[in-house]
Amino acid sequence: MLAMVRFSGIRMTRTCVRAPSSYVMVFCYQMASVQGETMVAEARPVGEKRYRESYGRYLEDFSIGDVYEHRPGRTITESDNTWFTLLTMNQHPLHFDKEYGARSEFGQVLVNSCLTLSLVTGMSVSDVSQKTIANLGWREVKLSGPVFIGDTIYAESEVLDIRGSKSRPNQGIVTIATRGLKQDDSEVISFERAMLIPKRGHAVDDLVDY
Repeated sequence: MLAMVRFSGIRMTRTCVRAPSSYVMVFCYQMASVQGETMVAEARPVGEKRYRESYGRYLEDFSIGDVYEHRPGRTITESDNTWFTLLTMNQHPLHFDKEYGARSEFGQVLVNSCLTLSLVTGMSVSDVSQKTIANLGWREVKLSGPVFIGDTIYAESEVLDIRGSKSRPNQGIVTIATRGLKQDDSEVISFERAMLIPKRGHAVDDLVDY
């Protein structure tokens, strides 16, 4: 069942699919296009005047060369850096001792680079990997600039490769290149990440009506 409605330059497409289950269950999803671009957030109707938010892309929604600018950004606080560093058993004083940091070449406390990696990866999730079956790994991780307390980080990702899985016909592997940028647009981190992505109608979200 396919229904389409157009208003204010936005085209909404609503499709219903039968889930592969022993129970007779039909799920609906909506995709919106604004001037040809696919939106990844939707308010899916689940009842009369009731809607459920949903995020992420299916395999069919990716296109090589597309760049996604992730929002919101995040300003890193002192408590973010201290707690992350100690929680992960990193005892290097450069990350939480102001006097030590002041004597370093940075002149101040340095944000833990693993926090930067986690933060920038997390920023990309709702856009590129919310429906992911498995995160397959990172490569080419490069720390291109220091991050300090009070810096605001933004992120963007470019789709590098898409290929179907030979052993899993309803899934495929998407590889992206992600960059983390500070408030002055200087790059602080970059990496490639590969993810196992389901085709439409075959995500866990579809199976459990999430």
